[in-house]
Amino acid sequence: MNDTRSLAIARRLAAGAALGIAAAVPAPVSAHGFAGARFFPATIATDDPFVADELSAPTITWQKNPADAPGVPAQRETDYSLDAARRITDRFGIELGATWKTLRTPGTVDVRGLDNLSVGAKYQFFESDAHEAIASVGFDWDVAHSGAARVGADPFSTVTPALFFGKGLGDLPETMPWLRPIAVTGLVGVGIPSRASTSTRNDDGSVDVERHPHTLEWGLAFEYSIPYLNANVRGTGWPDVFNRLTPVVELAMSTALDRGSSGTTGTVNPGLLWDGRTVQIAAEAAIPVNRASGSYVEWTLQLHFFLDDLFPKTFGHPLVGS
Repeated sequence: MNDTRSLAIARRLAAGAALGIAAAVPAPVSAHGFAGARFFPATIATDDPFVADELSAPTITWQKNPADAPGVPAQRETDYSLDAARRITDRFGIELGATWKTLRTPGTVDVRGLDNLSVGAKYQFFESDAHEAIASVGFDWDVAHSGAARVGADPFSTVTPALFFGKGLGDLPETMPWLRPIAVTGLVGVGIPSRASTSTRNDDGSVDVERHPHTLEWGLAFEYSIPYLNANVRGTGWPDVFNRLTPVVELAMSTALDRGSSGTTGTVNPGLLWDGRTVQIAAEAAIPVNRASGSYVEWTLQLHFFLDDLFPKTFGHPLVGS
């Protein structure tokens, strides 16, 4: 799929999002993402601290990859991702993710394929309604050989156990009203590759060895909830379409820990989230924090569905203990 068709799809998605905004009826969201009066919206670059029935379909990312050599055109990449989450119990859920990649280099044939599938699970062990706090533990497993090597899928697995957390500032004194809509979510985990290194034999008989370090995966999302401001602090007087917005800045970082590697790479992701009764629309930029993280800004657009509100008879309750 070329860039023109990708942009056309993005325009249709944006148009559908606009219709959804116009037609949506404001209503509180049910079980997902709440701690007391605080609703934590789903974020793009960092995983959520709660267990829910949700579907992100699609998440579209446009990025430009640096050229492999001087004089070689830069490669443009478009990713189409699908992520689904399902509650097994009130506190435990599973997650699945898949990404279809299109790599386009001027003057060559487009390269397409599936990246490695991801499988995860999460257990929410703490919630404080009074303090708008929530915490979970879980893991993500990038499954080896489930994707295509031609688009860069790794020939090894990586398992990342992690701690997830969220905290709203609604328990601040009423003398600090403009700070109370702020919330912070985040995660910290360790990426554990199934191989210490991968060897590749070149045409001339030489062998290149790529080492795979353990990594510290960490991230934060700073949110300013306009819905919380209206419901719990004071009304803005704005049209409802703007009162559903949450400006967000995410940090998605990775620090190499061993095997001859060091340093931190990652992005700063400013964006906007819009939450309706059954759907969330999000858009973010991803700005590299240093040269090792990349040379170009990425752009992401996401359509996210709250399945428990869309299909309350099917997804409005966990599979077990409902």
